[in-house]
Amino acid sequence: MKTSISIGSASSTAEDWEGTVSYVLEAERLGVDHVWSAEGWGQDAATPLAALAPLTSRIILGTGIMQVTARVPAMMAMTALSLDRLTGGRFVLGLGVSGPQVVEGLHGVRFSRPLERLRETLDVLGMALGGERISFSGRQMRFPLPDGEGKAIALAMPPRPDLPIYLATLGERSLELTGERAQGWLGTCFVPERADVFWDSIGRGAARAGRSLDALDLQAGGRLWITDDVEGAVAVLRPELAFRLGAMGSATSNFYNDAYRRAGWEEECQRVRSLWIDRRRKEAIEAVPDDLVLRSNLIGPPAAIRERLAVYRRAGVTTLRLDPVPGDVPGKLDQLGQLLDLLRDAG
Repeated sequence: MKTSISIGSASSTAEDWEGTVSYVLEAERLGVDHVWSAEGWGQDAATPLAALAPLTSRIILGTGIMQVTARVPAMMAMTALSLDRLTGGRFVLGLGVSGPQVVEGLHGVRFSRPLERLRETLDVLGMALGGERISFSGRQMRFPLPDGEGKAIALAMPPRPDLPIYLATLGERSLELTGERAQGWLGTCFVPERADVFWDSIGRGAARAGRSLDALDLQAGGRLWITDDVEGAVAVLRPELAFRLGAMGSATSNFYNDAYRRAGWEEECQRVRSLWIDRRRKEAIEAVPDDLVLRSNLIGPPAAIRERLAVYRRAGVTTLRLDPVPGDVPGKLDQLGQLLDLLRDAG
């Protein structure tokens, strides 16, 4: 099983850039396979990778994720092709639709028919990365604009039609699109005992494209905390999950909440969300079930982590996404090192 880490966060800045560099370089030395650069309303996903490219030699660098409403497809392709050259072919383009609060509040774009926008983005990206003139007429976008002075243009860069594209998706139809069109899946809200919640949909899409689920790199995992104090770790992580269940979205749509509900926590997730929206935040945090925290993360002493690794492997995860706790660089690296040792011992 391969491993991946992430840098940045929704509101991250470059204040601790030296620490980020140290984290990635040591993670590469330890044997981590991928690093994903996050994007929200802080630093963008692409610029950190451009800075890391000349400092690294083996680790795969990916946008995790680039928001499809923040850029037109041609600019996504230009950025991807530039990073592909800067990294010597070690770049992966991770895409996602984000959510209504960011899309409408920050980018000024209606969060309308996001799956359709994602599909059309992939269509146009295929033309751009393949060296074709960009000529496309869809419901969400048209290139060139009709009745204007523009013309269909091909990017003036060497084509890379096989540049890997990963999708961060959660809804059933968007998961099907992942299986149909992407080379990999960037999973969140993943409970390995209920992998079918995701695999069934991704598999249907893959079958439509004439391939199997095995053709995709399925990346999923969670917070990593190797510790004997399981109860204390759960208490620390419970507010994060409450925020995801209650605040990641709007009052009418929360893809994270929906995914956990499909995994079997219907009533619990609805209660957390209702309490959070009512601004009863302390009660919302207390309402997060312990087993949901434990099953969607890697928490516990080494023996328990070893058992969880076996569960993820049996579930079909090909790359384990790891977000170590505590947050300082030495602590994260210590957690990563222990985890990688456990993986190696398990063969």
